[in-house]
Amino acid sequence: MNLQDWIGRSETVEDIATATPYAALSATLDRPDTARPVPGTPLPCLWHWLYFLPIHAQSEIGPDGHARRGGFLPPVALPRRMWAGSDFEFHEALCVGDALARTSTIVDVKEKSGRTGSLVFVKVRHEIRRNGAAGVALTEHHNIVYRAAPTPGDVAPPPQAAPAEFDWVRRITADDVLLFRYSALTFNGHRIHYDRKYVTEVEGYPGLIVHGPLIATLLMDLLRRHMPDATVRKFEFKAVRPTFDVNPFSIHGQPSADGKSVHLWGRDHEGWLTMDATATLA
Repeated sequence: MNLQDWIGRSETVEDIATATPYAALSATLDRPDTARPVPGTPLPCLWHWLYFLPIHAQSEIGPDGHARRGGFLPPVALPRRMWAGSDFEFHEALCVGDALARTSTIVDVKEKSGRTGSLVFVKVRHEIRRNGAAGVALTEHHNIVYRAAPTPGDVAPPPQAAPAEFDWVRRITADDVLLFRYSALTFNGHRIHYDRKYVTEVEGYPGLIVHGPLIATLLMDLLRRHMPDATVRKFEFKAVRPTFDVNPFSIHGQPSADGKSVHLWGRDHEGWLTMDATATLA
């Protein structure tokens, strides 16, 4: 089967930006504004992930908790799947009450060989429109990486030290409840986030993995807390190193000297960089 045949495949999903998921994520992030918002309230950046949920029948779910391979995404045979990163352009705000349509297209599939074996990278472009408009309100490129199962001889890539200088910091305890609530909000059945026996014995990790999108959302929330009136035009993040629930971690931010961007990153308890991100401001 040629995975390149999946390039160009497209699907469109519709949803309504309802108020309850907004309020639930506010509570999960420990924000003070947990009341259900009124129609017309703009969604904070990345909160569109609360909608267009991956609703698959239980009989379609594979052993890792995701839908079985095939369908829209290519049927990659490698067992471990991770969200490697994303980049976004925010053309106009999505609002509570909007009728949304997301068109997703597979724009690239690459097969590579790394130090731990075979890798497959899949890039998906999402375009979201609101209330029947022809113009795109939000463009997202989502990068997925599939990896081989772990072996005893695997050598982890060398860690990268997180920046030592920062203006903002927030320390996070990623306990089971936080990971469960975020999985529930995004209807994410991936067992690496809540099934400790599976993630340690099958996928070979030391603990539950903190969702990459959750860390990215926390980074954007850090910016929102410190610059509540800022307008973000672009945002990109790259997952550098997994974050596990066995230790607290921290998120950091540092605005540029010219005020046009903010460097944001995640740091584990040992000081290693876990996620690197940049927000470009209007």
